[in-house]
Amino acid sequence: KYINPFTDFGFKKLFGEEANKDLLIDFLNEVLQLPDKIKSLNYLKNEQLGDTPLDRKAIFDLYCESESGEKFIVELQKAKQQFFKERSLYYATFAIQEQAVVGDWNFKLNKVFSVSILDFIFDGTPVDKFFHDVQLIETESGQVFNDKLRFIYLEMPKFDKKEDELQTHFDKWIYLLKNLPRLQKVSPRFQERIFMKVLDAATIAKYNAEERKKYEESLKYYRDWKNQLDTALEEGIEQGIQKGIEQGIQQEKLE
Repeated sequence: KYINPFTDFGFKKLFGEEANKDLLIDFLNEVLQLPDKIKSLNYLKNEQLGDTPLDRKAIFDLYCESESGEKFIVELQKAKQQFFKERSLYYATFAIQEQAVVGDWNFKLNKVFSVSILDFIFDGTPVDKFFHDVQLIETESGQVFNDKLRFIYLEMPKFDKKEDELQTHFDKWIYLLKNLPRLQKVSPRFQERIFMKVLDAATIAKYNAEERKKYEESLKYYRDWKNQLDTALEEGIEQGIQKGIEQGIQQEKLE
C-alpha cells in the first residue's frame, strides 16, 4: 500500500519534493532538537565539485539551507560501506569549504548538519543505542569544542519499538520510516497532520503510471542490492565456519 522509503524514489518522494518540504522540516526538527526550530529550507544543488579535476565529486541525497544559512546534508545509506564515517566527514567538508569568501574573510562559518539514515548497523556500537549524535569535543571535559559541525547517525535496524510503545513525535517518525511498507491501515497514533501527509504522499495508488514505473524500478534495485549483500554475508559466514572446522581438525592432529 505504501512505498519503501529506503528506495531512492521513496526517500526523494517523501523528503525531496517542494510539495513535501514541510515533512523534511518536521523530521529534521525532531532529529536535531535545535534551540531555534527550522522554519524554512531551500533545496541546494546536491552535487558538489572540487576545485580541481583531481578532486573527487561528492553527491548528497539531499542538500538544504535554512533561512539563517545553516546547511543540512540528509543521506539514506542502504548498505554497510567501508570507511562510511570518513565518507560522511568528507562530504560535510564541501558544505564548509563553499562558505569561503574570496578576499578578506574572518573564517566565520554557518553550522553544518549531516543526518545519515542507515539501513545497517555500525560495527562496535552498543546493541541498544541506535541514535548517535557526534560533535567535536574537548576530550577531558567532554564539552563541545566547536558546534559548527554535527553528525547524526540513525541505525534503523536497532529501532525495535512496537506501535504501542511509541511515546514521542520522534518515535513515530522512526517507526513510520522503518515500517511504512508493511502498514495496512492507519493507526490512531498517526492521526497528526504531518503523519497523515506522510501516508498520503507514500500511497502508491495515488501515483500516475510514470511514477509507479520509477518506483518499481527503484524497488527492484533496492531488493537486488539487499539480496546481493545478504548472499555475500551468508557466504562469508559459511566460509568462516568451514575455516574454523578445518583449523579445529588440524589442531586435533597436532595434539
